[in-house]
Amino acid sequence: MPSAESTQASMHEPEPVRPTKDDAVAAAGSELIGGPVGRRALLGTSWWTPVRVIALVAIGMFALGLVQKAPCYNGAWFFGASSQYTHACYSDIPHLYQGRGFADGLVPYFDKLPGDMQYLEYPVLTGVFMEVASWLTPGSGSIQDQEQWYWMVNAGMLMVCAAVIVVCVTRTHARRPWDGLLVALAPAFALTATINWDLLAVALTAAAMLMWSRSRSLAFGVLLGLATAAKLYPVFLLGPLFVLCWRAGKWRDFGKALGGAAVAWLVVNLPVMLFAFDGWSKFYTFSQERGVDFGSFWLILAQNTNNPLSTDTVNTLATLLVLLCCAGIAALTLTAPRRPRFAQLAFLIVAAFILTNKVYSPQYVLWLVPLAVLARPKWRDFLIWQACEVAYFLGIWMYLAYTTSGDAHKGLPADGYHWAIALHLLGTLYLCAVIVRDILMPERDVVRRAGDDDPSGGVLDGAEDVFVFGPAAHPPQHAAHFEGPQVEWGSRGPGSHAGPTDGSL
Repeated sequence: MPSAESTQASMHEPEPVRPTKDDAVAAAGSELIGGPVGRRALLGTSWWTPVRVIALVAIGMFALGLVQKAPCYNGAWFFGASSQYTHACYSDIPHLYQGRGFADGLVPYFDKLPGDMQYLEYPVLTGVFMEVASWLTPGSGSIQDQEQWYWMVNAGMLMVCAAVIVVCVTRTHARRPWDGLLVALAPAFALTATINWDLLAVALTAAAMLMWSRSRSLAFGVLLGLATAAKLYPVFLLGPLFVLCWRAGKWRDFGKALGGAAVAWLVVNLPVMLFAFDGWSKFYTFSQERGVDFGSFWLILAQNTNNPLSTDTVNTLATLLVLLCCAGIAALTLTAPRRPRFAQLAFLIVAAFILTNKVYSPQYVLWLVPLAVLARPKWRDFLIWQACEVAYFLGIWMYLAYTTSGDAHKGLPADGYHWAIALHLLGTLYLCAVIVRDILMPERDVVRRAGDDDPSGGVLDGAEDVFVFGPAAHPPQHAAHFEGPQVEWGSRGPGSHAGPTDGSL
């Protein structure tokens, strides 16, 4: 017999959010597997927990992404200038096995490379990942065989990263485990997962977000520092976190996060900096010297003018634009009627960097997918954005097919590619707009409508404000008329505590 105390506690356990009940698109989509969960369904008794289901779905989608690359695996990567583009199955991985010296046993950052690129142009932890994959690649057979093996080895390692990502996202919002399905089923995620090595940084960032949600500030910092050692973008998350901790007065936790990130980044980078500085700095000098490239609005401007801007000018303007976005996000954070959720600001800052950058490779969408799910777990908005990203994915390969097919002109001309870029920009801006709306009108936030404050906020969840100005001191009147769970600022609403969930759809 359970005790009276345990019975009373169970009555107050947080009820998990069922997407098929609260989301019309999710409910409609569930008809493919039998429809929304019934009112009398026996829940929480199956071995098939949300984490296990979502991880298997993610692995299945990843496998479909590998199948999509099959036309390139057996020929298009090695024969024909444009066939890897017409089949939309391009990947950097097999090409760089020989192109960056792994086939010849050269040590990244220490050994010079033949050709125009003197050193590996990737951050150190990504270089380590690439090197480990080369160790696991059989050195026998033709160079084509080795490149095929190298891609397969990397694909296996990246599949582990994909599983880590969906598990971390599923566990970050304790009452919303099924939101992880958005990551697992994201079409752009499957299509771009093996183009490059971005999933390593994304996995480390997702793990960092999970640690922050558990109030483990130092672990968050260490993981974020490692993520920054694999790709530059994760360091941007420290900016909105600083402003959120400023508003909530959580300086100690921010200091632990910042210190952990700095130490972890130095542990990875310092040895290479000391003994192979030219190789280590190649990533940063290459990023600075690289001209306007695919996917950016800068390319549209450059290809529609007779006097394009110089690389230095674009660098300066892009930096000013992203700083302006940072200032806007900081102002939004300190003046919003209710403190924004960490995931919302994390998405906005990374999206600002992507939108203003001088290049947008198709795999960069991977940076945003987990953050988008945590920031705006609404199936309709997520699928609208994903549709725009899939259109861009097809657009860039068709444009490259057009430019590499000579007089045949098979593919998409520049004007058509510009429309694909515009669609990507508009899709990302749309998702930014609805997230900003959720910040300004917190009653529209689907996470907070369920009664939570900031389930990915860790020490920020339910904390009181100590510094606000402007509209933050005067909540808008429309919040009082909202028909839904109302959570007083500085208190934890029903279900804001992490607890066991039955994980029902």
